[in-house]
Amino acid sequence: MNFDLSDEQLMVCEQARRLFADHASPAHLRRLLNAGEGWSEPLWRQLSSLGFLGTALPEEFGGLGMTPLDFAMIVQEAGRTVAPIPLFTSLCLAAEAIALAGTIEQKAEYLPQLASGAAIATFGHVEREGAVLSADIAARVSRESISGTKFPVPYADIATFAVVTARDADGELQLGIVEMAQIGVDVAAARGIDELERHFRVDLSDARFTPLAQGAAAEAALRTLYDRAAIYAAFAQIGGAEACLDMARDYAVERRAFGRPIGSFQAISHRLVEILSLLEIARSNAWFAAWALANAPAEVGRAAAVARISATDAYERAARENLHIHGGAGYTWEADCHFYYRRTRLEAVRLGHAGEWADRLVGLLGESLDDAIQA
Repeated sequence: MNFDLSDEQLMVCEQARRLFADHASPAHLRRLLNAGEGWSEPLWRQLSSLGFLGTALPEEFGGLGMTPLDFAMIVQEAGRTVAPIPLFTSLCLAAEAIALAGTIEQKAEYLPQLASGAAIATFGHVEREGAVLSADIAARVSRESISGTKFPVPYADIATFAVVTARDADGELQLGIVEMAQIGVDVAAARGIDELERHFRVDLSDARFTPLAQGAAAEAALRTLYDRAAIYAAFAQIGGAEACLDMARDYAVERRAFGRPIGSFQAISHRLVEILSLLEIARSNAWFAAWALANAPAEVGRAAAVARISATDAYERAARENLHIHGGAGYTWEADCHFYYRRTRLEAVRLGHAGEWADRLVGLLGESLDDAIQA
């Protein structure tokens, strides 16, 4: 097991970091919010032109065929700048769902569009506030049409299509695709804490539904999808936590009190060290999980849960302490701290809160123990 990045990976990582720094700086984010724009289309086009959108998608379907870790490093750089683009929902959720559950024909139709950026996809599973991994699904499928509500759905206003869940007349789970530009699909804006990622309510009324998987196959695909997405989300959270730590450190060096930098006081320096320790733990867990995606499928479930829990903890702590270290100024619009604090609240519940993932981890460990006893 080698956790050193290759020269090629380091080059891709550095290129992605420069790109996001140039197109998703705090100044860019403020201009976007002040203009009322929901996302950065120029940044999306740049990612498309460099081939980054198709990093982990198979070459036969328009991707680059690189490893999950390669794509995870790009997701991490997006998280470092809180980039206002549908990278996670389009590639880490919708594209992964099609890759997991779609037929060869469906993959050939949809994945090249996502890899090139010609299409944007979103993902709709939950329908109300509450649990995500064990969400109750009320949307219904009948004769390849779907009716119901999905909420919240990110970037639904710009999505070409959505991958959604529903149940059939027998109560079995269905996973399929809904084209957004059709009669029977109504999109309404919803208020959220993070204005850099807009969410919407999507009402479906006899909308055309293209099945991907059903029954046990859909259940298995959804579990695998959330495991894979949790690993990518962990990298985004690590990128955000690193940015918070850097901001807090820089401010602690510059800000002076009683004739000395505030970073020289133990009350500040100990907080920075605690953030760093949580960050390194989260990084180790995320890297192992990304390695498991490509090399140890049996470990992915447990590794994803551990990565999810530790990255959520590290990001929440880093964003909160960043605010505290900046003092009263950190709570103002002019400071950049709120970009990350808002995003950490979103990331903490996007795929299910830490308690859900802790329950999943305990269940998986129990299954492993049962298997060991039976063996």
